[in-house]
Amino acid sequence: MKPFDQLSEQSKECAACHKEKNPSIYAQWGRSKHYGANVGCYECHQADPDDKDAIVHEGQSIAVIVSPKDCGNCHVKEVEEFGQSHHAKAAQILGSQDNFLAEVVEGAMTMHGQSAVAVNGCWQCHGAEVKVLENGDLDPTTWPNTGIGRINPDGSLGACSACHQRHEFDMVQARRPEACGKCHLGPDHPQKEIYEESKHGINFYAHVDQMNLGNAKWIVGEDYDAAPTCATCHMSATRELPITHDVGNRISWTLRPAISEKIDAKDIASGTPSKSWEARRADMQNVCQSCHTKSMIENFYIQFDSLVELYNEKFARPGKSLMAVLTQENMLTEISFDEEIEWTWFYLWHHEGRRARHGAAMQAPDYVQWHGMFEVAERFYVEMVPQFLEVVEVAEHNGNVDGAKRARAVLDEVLARPEHAWFSGNEPEEVKKARLDAQKAFKARYLNESQ
Repeated sequence: MKPFDQLSEQSKECAACHKEKNPSIYAQWGRSKHYGANVGCYECHQADPDDKDAIVHEGQSIAVIVSPKDCGNCHVKEVEEFGQSHHAKAAQILGSQDNFLAEVVEGAMTMHGQSAVAVNGCWQCHGAEVKVLENGDLDPTTWPNTGIGRINPDGSLGACSACHQRHEFDMVQARRPEACGKCHLGPDHPQKEIYEESKHGINFYAHVDQMNLGNAKWIVGEDYDAAPTCATCHMSATRELPITHDVGNRISWTLRPAISEKIDAKDIASGTPSKSWEARRADMQNVCQSCHTKSMIENFYIQFDSLVELYNEKFARPGKSLMAVLTQENMLTEISFDEEIEWTWFYLWHHEGRRARHGAAMQAPDYVQWHGMFEVAERFYVEMVPQFLEVVEVAEHNGNVDGAKRARAVLDEVLARPEHAWFSGNEPEEVKKARLDAQKAFKARYLNESQ
């Protein structure tokens, strides 16, 4: 950002008034790098009179919303990179199952034609299309909003203030894991909690005073070495890599959908050129190498990939095939979430399955096991399989005999696989015996220790 020689007359007028009316905003701006560069209120909030959200305030045409398009007047590279990221597209959730839950199942369209659940929940992370009312006011169903993928009145996507708290825009705040925790936490994507459980998070909080968070350069291995934060791995510079505002630039798997895919899978399928998953992984490994040896990093990725593939092949693909055959055989209604098995499947992949995969990605063993694969397995064997059979039996009773036969064949094929042999009772006898022997030995040790 190139500093101005002096503060503009318009910004001087703004500052004089807001110092009295909004002292906290004035103080935050006064501590910012913007202040030091003579970038004031007017430089960020000025608007063309023809802009959708332009208002006349104290004789000046301004806009309440400062969009990435505005920030891009100075921060060109950062805005371009952000525009290429998945963050910029985060508001594209209309029609998703998550959005249907918030608008219909959990909520109702009673807030000026919108669901208060979506307005106060989903949209505050994902972003919403900010609408301007006929009188020039911003629609209260869409503003205030700092969702990362906000669709602004000027057509730009995103909200820089989602990560850079206005009006100070402090680097320290943006580099701490709490900045990401506004959205990346909870039952379906607990990255913040996973980070806190990991050795990385433990070390960060133990040695936060050694993190040098206010350093302008902030290169891992040079300016700090106590621990990485979210920003370190996904955005910040290394000795070889520059800063990036495309947070997916170093991610090799997409762990969001029911079945995990390599991050470039959709681009390859559509013929759209993009950075390959191998190149993205190489960049992430470059970050890791600031603290870890090459062999340790390679072994970590073997462990991580194995967990993702196990989840995919043992539970996700079979679960999807079971739901698909019920749909194909017209055994489910067209309404989402009106049948128990639909909730079960959603929990399996959207909650427990994601937790397990994210836990493996960020080295949180409890999220892989007890909050993850244990609950995935329970959901699959104890809930989904019996519910599947119940749906099939009802369909058969109602006359869909052929469809029931085809559906049971899909389940039989799934349960005949070696990884489900324990459940079907088809394990080899030597495998059963070895497990029983190990259990007896464990019980003997436990009893001896307790005496």
